[in-house]
Amino acid sequence: MMKLSRQFTVFGSAIFCVVVFSLYLMLDHLQLDHTKSPNGGDRLQNGQLSILQDKIDRLERLLAENNEIIANIRDSVINLKESVKDGRGGPDSGNMSQGPYPDLLVSPPLVLPIDSQDCQFAARQFSKPADGVQLLDVYDLLTFDNPDGGVWKQGFDITYQENEWDSEPLQVYLVPHSHNDPGWLKTFDDYYRDQTQHILNNMVVKLNEDSRRKMIWSEISYFAKWWDNIDNQKRDAVKSLVERGQLEITTGGWVMPDEANSHYFALIDQLLEGHQWLEKNLGVKPQTGWAVDPFGHSPTQAYLLKQAGLANMLIQRVHYSIKKHFASQKTLEFFWRQNWDPASSTDMLCHMMPFYSYDVPHTCGPDPKVCCQFDFKRLPGGRVSCPWRIPPQPITDVNVQQRVQMLLDQYRKKSKLFRTKVLMVPLGDDFRYTEALEWDQQFQNYQKLFDYMNSHPELHVKAQFGTISDYFGALRKSAMDPGHASLSLPVVSGDFFTYADRDDHYWSGYFTSRPFYKRLDRILESHLRGAEILFSLALANIQRAGKPNGFPSVESYRLLTEARRNLGLFQHHDAIAGTGKELVVIDYGTRLFHSILNLKQVMVNSAHWLILKDKNAYSHNPSKAFLQMFKTFVLPKCFSSRSVVIYNPTEQDRMSVVTVYVNTPHVRVDTSHSHPIPAQVSAVWDDATTASTEAFQVRLSGNCFIYYFLISQCVTEVMIRVTKGSVFSEITTTFDHVTHTLRLYNVQGVDGQAVEICNSVDIRGEFNREIAMRLTSDLDSKDRFFTDLNGFQIQPRRTMAKLPLQANFYPMTSMAYLQDSGTRMTLLSAQSLGSASLKSGQLEVIMDRRLNQDDNRGLGQGVLDNKVTSNSFRLLLEKRAKTDNEKPSPLSYPSMLSHVSSLYLNHPLIPMAVSTEAGSLSLTRFSPLASSLPCDIHMVNLRTIQSKVRDEAALILHRKGFDCALSNRNTGLLCATTQGKIRTEKLFSNLRLGSIAAVSLTLMHQTEGGSSQEEISLKPMEISTFRVQLT
Repeated sequence: MMKLSRQFTVFGSAIFCVVVFSLYLMLDHLQLDHTKSPNGGDRLQNGQLSILQDKIDRLERLLAENNEIIANIRDSVINLKESVKDGRGGPDSGNMSQGPYPDLLVSPPLVLPIDSQDCQFAARQFSKPADGVQLLDVYDLLTFDNPDGGVWKQGFDITYQENEWDSEPLQVYLVPHSHNDPGWLKTFDDYYRDQTQHILNNMVVKLNEDSRRKMIWSEISYFAKWWDNIDNQKRDAVKSLVERGQLEITTGGWVMPDEANSHYFALIDQLLEGHQWLEKNLGVKPQTGWAVDPFGHSPTQAYLLKQAGLANMLIQRVHYSIKKHFASQKTLEFFWRQNWDPASSTDMLCHMMPFYSYDVPHTCGPDPKVCCQFDFKRLPGGRVSCPWRIPPQPITDVNVQQRVQMLLDQYRKKSKLFRTKVLMVPLGDDFRYTEALEWDQQFQNYQKLFDYMNSHPELHVKAQFGTISDYFGALRKSAMDPGHASLSLPVVSGDFFTYADRDDHYWSGYFTSRPFYKRLDRILESHLRGAEILFSLALANIQRAGKPNGFPSVESYRLLTEARRNLGLFQHHDAIAGTGKELVVIDYGTRLFHSILNLKQVMVNSAHWLILKDKNAYSHNPSKAFLQMFKTFVLPKCFSSRSVVIYNPTEQDRMSVVTVYVNTPHVRVDTSHSHPIPAQVSAVWDDATTASTEAFQVRLSGNCFIYYFLISQCVTEVMIRVTKGSVFSEITTTFDHVTHTLRLYNVQGVDGQAVEICNSVDIRGEFNREIAMRLTSDLDSKDRFFTDLNGFQIQPRRTMAKLPLQANFYPMTSMAYLQDSGTRMTLLSAQSLGSASLKSGQLEVIMDRRLNQDDNRGLGQGVLDNKVTSNSFRLLLEKRAKTDNEKPSPLSYPSMLSHVSSLYLNHPLIPMAVSTEAGSLSLTRFSPLASSLPCDIHMVNLRTIQSKVRDEAALILHRKGFDCALSNRNTGLLCATTQGKIRTEKLFSNLRLGSIAAVSLTLMHQTEGGSSQEEISLKPMEISTFRVQLT
């Protein structure tokens, strides 16, 4: 140890000598610069004081920088020395440059250590393929007018020649489907009871009557509930239908998710839950995505389906002007490629439905008046009729020829919008095929039509029932380039927001609707991820120790499964979107809230075992929890103490502020080693002017911006409250409808780099009102701004004067930013909301909205169930490396600081108080990771696998793309980058990976190559899953 001490002393002295010598050389260089000046004589006399002042200023800056460097080196040496004393090895013992510390972390480095090769990904220029379509360019091109297109109101007249199919007949695949919303006008359970169970029961009977009949199904939430209520005979019949190709499971997610508000964690989780259920019960691996009802489409969903092993997808709700343009260019079938993909690894074959809706009148062809006559549920005498007042006719030998000609005309016209002679025609609508009669009406009449078509070769058509994968299989065969191994279809990049279904009716309000539940959703996501990881680690450690001691693994896993499914249910496009009826929203909210409470129980049960020093002393008592997660911790009197355990759910060492609520202001906070921690006790306010006497808050430890609100009435009185302290300072302003708080943290970590913004919004007494937060700056952002898609990637936006105001709002799942040549301003959000930049330098966020009437989209009521809602944000201001003549690009990435700040905002530290009845049991620090993961690698989840509760887990990792052109000085980060590589033997501290296998995103398929047993290697932006066994 003495030898090591001498080495540290010598090392420090050497650094100091280098710094001093550097300063000497700098001074000498300054002197040389002056004496070499060709006009030095006269100018020295005239400007001697000015030159001297400049030299002094430069020297002061150099000294300040070197003082920072020396202080940083000193702290690192001291901590390295302490690390050696503790026998924990040096900082290079793991995957990162910083390891865990017993009490408090070292000061963050002055400059974030980023490998230069990790900057190349974001620095490259976007290159559009020769046959590529960039949606940003399409938006620039279109006029967004809406002329009357004739029978196809939003399109154009379609003509064809009778002989076009003589050499190659038209192949028609009629795809029966029933769109079952897991909640909208009724709750999930009510829909199941009244409609869905009958649809599925009839499906088994009616498909078995004729092997030519086909059906597709998407929502596994309903299918799983039905499966649990049917007998083995019916289950076997379902499996036979699947094996024969009569029944296809499409997408296979728990729901058909919203693609604007859902975070990619939840999108993955609901997809994984559905796929795991299918693997366990049906042995099915979905091939094709089916998304007919989400209100706009995100490339993130295409990427996730691709990573899950799906080959094809279908989308429907796209702006009518985009549909018309794509139809005119015959690009309705395309490969959807991620903006950031330099090659074609993310290409997903996608079909865009061309017409207004997915119902029968808008799917057989361009004329809904004709197509409605082939929806045989609308036959005279039924409950549903055609709005055009021309009803369908039953198909008979007398009329079959005339009806075939009428239907085939529509098929041919529709096929003219595509590049091949393979046509897909959906046959269904919301909750169709509930009654056995409808099955007979549709299938029997269409079979007569098909029999006639197929028996008359002069028609040059082959028609049949099919699944969506039947269609894509035929499409791939038909679109194959002769002599080539690739399909001759265009490549499209970008997203399909904001959706309009007609005129100027833009669906941007749902980006904000019911923000209380959008916030609740994000809290549940954080709790679920935290509970999944702790539970998986607890199970592995218990198995390793061989001492379960009554650990409630079965009950905890049941609560986890319930929470997964409740979170998955809420990703439904009428749930998180806020577009369901009030009673349905209450049902969703109740499920979310109960799962949050249950996950707290899973976390405290898992943490209890992990932090207990003597595992033999473990005892599970549900009525007397060892750890508690109450809102307010009751502290004992008479100078006694109470322990609080802090759980960091992120994959990196972090310096963050922890907030707990206590029942007394007389508090001192120490570490487990009795070292005092700076803490600040603040009041908890019952209202704008009254402080609580029962609860107190404890927090441990140049552009000018104006914040104001778009409120129509004048503000007559404003209450301003100022709090100032050693850990944080804040200003709270109370308006009529908003309590607005700005908070600054006085800490060295990431929390200290941003302004925290908290808004408590209450518009319950308003009439048809939206309330927004506007950030105004002097950034020269012009008409450009950036929003994220699903917390996964950034999509550049452009505010367009040719579009109405509501069309210029876009979904902001987790962040939005403005930038000019030298500065970026980023707003990080803890909930999904709508965002816009209506003027240069401005960023608007809609925080809540209240509608007193229906919007004529089927809901039948306004949005009047507003609640007092707290919205949380962080505001970052970062310097950019200036670039001359920067051209607009479809590529943009957050900074590393922005990524980690967003992570911390959405996954705060979780405090758990040790019960006062716990006695004197010794606790120990639990650090599962050997060291921080690289800054750009996020552990999305460590999820115990459904089929093997105790043996395996799904390790899901995401390597984030980041922009190195933003300043990496004083970021407060305690990590580095490693070119996307992680050594597996150095991943966990007290566990090892007994096995690790790279698999598809949802574990359906084994993947080839990529990562070895010894090392995980991820490409930028890649999300990968590994099946691991922890021992």
